[in-house]
Amino acid sequence: MLVSPRLTQKLAILAPVLLLAACGQPQQQQGGGAPPPPTVTVAKPQTRSITEFDEYVGRFVAINHVQVNARVSGYLEKISFTDGQMVKEGDLLFTLDQRPYKIALQQAEANLAQAKANLDFATTDLERARTLIEDKTSNAISKQAFDQRTQTQRTASATVQGQEAAVAQAKLDLQFTELRAPVTGRIGDRRVSVGNYVIGGGGGTPTLLAVIVSTDPIYFEFTFDEASLLRYQRALQSGGIDGSSVDLKLIDDKGWPYHGKMDFLNNLVDRETGTIRGRAVFDNKSDLFRPGMFGRVRLPASAPYQALTVPDMAIGSEQTQKFVYVVGPENTVQIRPVVLGPLDGDRRVVKTGLKPDDVVVVNGLMRVRPGIKVTPQEEKPPAPADANAPNGSASAK
Repeated sequence: MLVSPRLTQKLAILAPVLLLAACGQPQQQQGGGAPPPPTVTVAKPQTRSITEFDEYVGRFVAINHVQVNARVSGYLEKISFTDGQMVKEGDLLFTLDQRPYKIALQQAEANLAQAKANLDFATTDLERARTLIEDKTSNAISKQAFDQRTQTQRTASATVQGQEAAVAQAKLDLQFTELRAPVTGRIGDRRVSVGNYVIGGGGGTPTLLAVIVSTDPIYFEFTFDEASLLRYQRALQSGGIDGSSVDLKLIDDKGWPYHGKMDFLNNLVDRETGTIRGRAVFDNKSDLFRPGMFGRVRLPASAPYQALTVPDMAIGSEQTQKFVYVVGPENTVQIRPVVLGPLDGDRRVVKTGLKPDDVVVVNGLMRVRPGIKVTPQEEKPPAPADANAPNGSASAK
């Protein structure tokens, strides 16, 4: 079927008109007009008692860390512990071959007995000479001979003292063949097997046999910056914070279940890093903490104060500026720049920018913008807090 050019031209002119009519038909059927105001959830700021905390990463350190070294040399004869067990102070750990040291002790005791016999003879001889020289009617002994006998007795006495010291040293060496735990703690693995020759402290580098670390109590060391140090010191001087109590959590803890006390603060600030080392002490009766383990510790950074808080999801961000949306008169949205404080659970402290009677948009931020009208709905009250959860605490980091 052929279509004339004139008909084709008329259809081309009528097509846009028919399309506009078709598009406008549903709007007329729906009644037209602007869409309704978006519905948002709103709430007023809550006033809470807040204590700010600073958090730091640190590491556990044993109070006592002792390397068990031999004091005398000899062949290792016996090991009296199991790798990794708890040992008490005085427990027998290693035994060296005692036979050479028993022989040395017997030799020293024999030398002492001989020296005592010589001293007894010299003393008796001296007393005899003293009797003769005190007799003015006899010239049986000269003054020189008396002096010689006196010197002999003194030499014999000194020899006895020297041999007594040799016996004491021999006894001490024999005692050192039994190595006992110097502290209570957990011992590591043995570094030397039975049958090996062990070098003592008197000859070359002593052989390391094992390492013992104390476990209860235990230190936790961490560092913080100079600005934080000044803030803590000023708060302590004003009486705003205690300064001794600290809380701790491990990498798998949600709260802060462990509590300890500050034990030490270094006497200087590191010139290269601008930080200072602090140390807290914790009970470890359950043997949960191990030296070298990481953890997080928090310290009170402020005295308790009253602050306005809003849900953290109510905070908007535009580059570095933080803001909230506030519903004003006639349900019109206003933007309000704010200065934020620490996070308290799921709520954020607002230091400036809000008033207690402001109505804040807490849900639906993506549907609003400044100047539009909204349909506000009150936020449902929060569920009761867990009785075990800490209240009134906020992390400043």
